[in-house]
Amino acid sequence: MKYFGTDGFRGRANEGLTVDHAFAIGRFVGWYYGLREGRKAKVVIGKDTRRSSYMFEYALGAGLVASGADAYLLHVTTTPSVSYVVRSEDFDCGIMITASHNPYTDNGIKLINSGGYKMEPEVLELIEDYIDGKSEVPLATGEDIGRTIDYVEGRNRYIGFLISSASFSMHGMRIGLDCANGSSTPIAKGVFDALGAKTYVVSNEPNGFNINRGCGSTHIEQLQNLVAEKGLDVGFAYDGDADRCIAVDEHGNVVDGDLIMYACGVYLHKKGQLADDTVVTTVMSNLGLYKALEAAGLRYEQTAVGDKYVSACMVENGYSLGGEQSGHVIFSKYSNTGDGINTSLRIIEAMLGSKKTLSELTEPVKIYPQLLKNVVVADKDAVMADERVKAAVAGVETALEGEGRALVRASGTEPMVRVMVEAATPAICEQYVGEVVRVIESL
Repeated sequence: MKYFGTDGFRGRANEGLTVDHAFAIGRFVGWYYGLREGRKAKVVIGKDTRRSSYMFEYALGAGLVASGADAYLLHVTTTPSVSYVVRSEDFDCGIMITASHNPYTDNGIKLINSGGYKMEPEVLELIEDYIDGKSEVPLATGEDIGRTIDYVEGRNRYIGFLISSASFSMHGMRIGLDCANGSSTPIAKGVFDALGAKTYVVSNEPNGFNINRGCGSTHIEQLQNLVAEKGLDVGFAYDGDADRCIAVDEHGNVVDGDLIMYACGVYLHKKGQLADDTVVTTVMSNLGLYKALEAAGLRYEQTAVGDKYVSACMVENGYSLGGEQSGHVIFSKYSNTGDGINTSLRIIEAMLGSKKTLSELTEPVKIYPQLLKNVVVADKDAVMADERVKAAVAGVETALEGEGRALVRASGTEPMVRVMVEAATPAICEQYVGEVVRVIESL
């Protein structure tokens, strides 16, 4: 697609993504779900804490209203909360304004369908055609013109849902939270406080420019320091829109999405709640996770990189748990998308239910060193199809003899291919990544 990638329409605010784009998206969506069918559409909008999110919120709202839709404004909230509100309160679709873990200078627009999932590609293609002037939609007039509605109560209902999903008390637990100066700021602490935890929070003072800056799930050091200094039981770090969670155990060790899926997968399996005894991963999950799952008697599926592919596999096969190493973890009982705060609650549930610390829950997983290198190329499709590249990857796989693996994949957004090797030591990773990279560079 021209504008919409794997996670929405992203770009530098008012450069790659402008208010004109936002207005056009609102215009088309309002017409497509409303006037096109002779009715009034209901669309809910959330945003993160970037300064530019204000202008995109109002541009989208203006476009929706001009096309006859009613726009419900959640204001600062998380991506999973928009998904929850859409599917639970009969909205036609949802829009989240965020660039996730990117710096404040970027922003993005994510579209969510009425089921709470990412918008279907065919609808996104129609929106792109409209942005490029290939189609037209009429303006609403008279009584058909829409309105904007302050709908912070929708966010409050989502908070209530999170609290009610926890059938346990956290009384006596000491928990650290890193809100990334982002969307989780008005939500996370209240949830943990309501469940009885003593919370210690950092990066919860957004000013429009500090989202993800040296904090959150992509800068875990701050949370590690907090857990160590305060002697906390566990810590959780979110990204800008809080659809990711990276945890820190009581010793200050990082617990990424792979380790979270293992701990929660084994716990759900013991409770008989892991559908088909299967965890859905992406091809980037660590070999150590797969070996630990097999040792625990669990199966796994692999998808392409991207939580939308994980979600699609889960829906198609009825699986209950899946996610990415980056911290997007989906528990289908509670959400249709990655939800950082919900993931935190499920980790706490596994800890309390198993009467184990997080380090004890993840101890069976022996993570293999992993090295990833990006190679800029003229034609990534040609590289991926080249027999010499395939032979180089196969040669590495053979040499590793089951104690590692090699993977080459094309970037979805840039002119490059990514070469990844997992092996017993960093030196072995470096050796074999170098071999494959040299083949690619010689083409």
